[in-house]
Amino acid sequence: MNYPLLNIFLTTMWIFLWVLWIFLLVRVFMDLFRDRDLSGWAKAGWSVFLIVLPFLGVFVYMIARGRGMAERQVKEAEEAESQFRAYVREAAHGDGAGDTTAGQLARLVDLKDHGDLTEEEYQQAKSKLLAA
Repeated sequence: MNYPLLNIFLTTMWIFLWVLWIFLLVRVFMDLFRDRDLSGWAKAGWSVFLIVLPFLGVFVYMIARGRGMAERQVKEAEEAESQFRAYVREAAHGDGAGDTTAGQLARLVDLKDHGDLTEEEYQQAKSKLLAA
């Protein structure tokens, strides 16, 4: 096998650039179709431009709408984080969780840990709860 080190380096570089290009093209399409400010015709026009002239289309898109891409990504991340925090807050505060079996078991464990229930009372209540 005669494949010089420089050829290995160049092949590796081309593969890396090809993967980077595919990633960038997919990222542009994702941003394009997630943008709620663009009309359907504008999205169709950008799509045709990106498909017909992909290199030029991506570079023009990045120049024309690059700042908006970053702002939309930050906004989407903030919305996802706030939804996650609201979910965690709701789950931690037990909004409606006391009505579930898991919530009632957690309450029983708390009562046992604080000494309000003996081990026998805890086991009776737990078996009654799990039987229901």
